[in-house]
Amino acid sequence: MEAALAPYIPERALGPCMELIRTHGVHLKIVRSRQTRHGDYRRLPDGRHLITVNATANPYRFLITLIHEIAHLVAFERYGYRIKPHGVQWKKTFQHLMLPFLRPEVFPQGLLPLLAAHFRNPRASSSTDTRLSLALKAYDPTTERPQFVFELPAGAVFRLQNGRVFRKGERKIKRYQCMEVATGKLYLFQPHAEVELLKEA
Repeated sequence: MEAALAPYIPERALGPCMELIRTHGVHLKIVRSRQTRHGDYRRLPDGRHLITVNATANPYRFLITLIHEIAHLVAFERYGYRIKPHGVQWKKTFQHLMLPFLRPEVFPQGLLPLLAAHFRNPRASSSTDTRLSLALKAYDPTTERPQFVFELPAGAVFRLQNGRVFRKGERKIKRYQCMEVATGKLYLFQPHAEVELLKEA
């Protein structure tokens, strides 16, 4: 397991992660990237704990996701399986498990203040924290820079990876209201949602 995990996380995080995996009996699977989630946790019928994490060349995103999912396991075992998946008990557990990793030997100095702010009240997904999500993208493999919804002019038409096409509308508090061109239905998008610009209004 250690050899399989090593390419995906920061070097100084490997030992502590392996200790968590052994202590809590985690069966870890590294899977192809999924659009809807970075990882998940399931308790199997035989009692084993299965955690899947998307394969990514961004070691910091992988580490956050792995600890996020281990926190589900630990919180459920400690507080019972009736707790809310991302409720108070999970947040406290995630904070506790993540704290030893929040140091410059593991994360770049520029990410640490954003991580400290995020973990005061961790969200269900780091992707919903706009500042942290954009900062993490800087450590993705070097490819053509993505376009984000917040950068597009009002009325711009854009496409998602799944092929659905939308027109950008106005900002509603933190997110942008966009209309799906094919159906006329309105959807809310995070400012940092990655899109392909088709044309401007």
